[in-house]
Amino acid sequence: MALLLGALLPGCRRGPTKTTEPAPVVWKRVGSWSGRGNVQTETFTSDSGGFRVLWETRHEPPAGGGRLKVVFHSGDSGRDIMDAVDIHGNGSGTAEVGDRPRWYFLTIESENLDWTVTVEEPVF
Repeated sequence: MALLLGALLPGCRRGPTKTTEPAPVVWKRVGSWSGRGNVQTETFTSDSGGFRVLWETRHEPPAGGGRLKVVFHSGDSGRDIMDAVDIHGNGSGTAEVGDRPRWYFLTIESENLDWTVTVEEPVF
């Protein structure tokens, strides 16, 4: 019996299993804005509802007196959809936010600093 099992078991073995890694996310630029002071952007559409917001602030006189706030709004009704960035001081960073596919625009509010904001959307 043991001989019979030994003969059958090699046929039951599986070969090496392949693991597939998820495809890397590719980001498409939706828009980029820079300035000093408050701005409302033009409307833009989203196919996915997900975004990556890259931001940078600089030239903050006096130290500690600067603020940057970035809010996504509905392009149809104008209502606030989601806050993306709310920081104080010089710096840079990335925020990922998501809602649903629709038309959007941003309000960018700033005090006492220069800023750059870039919005990207994932492409699947």
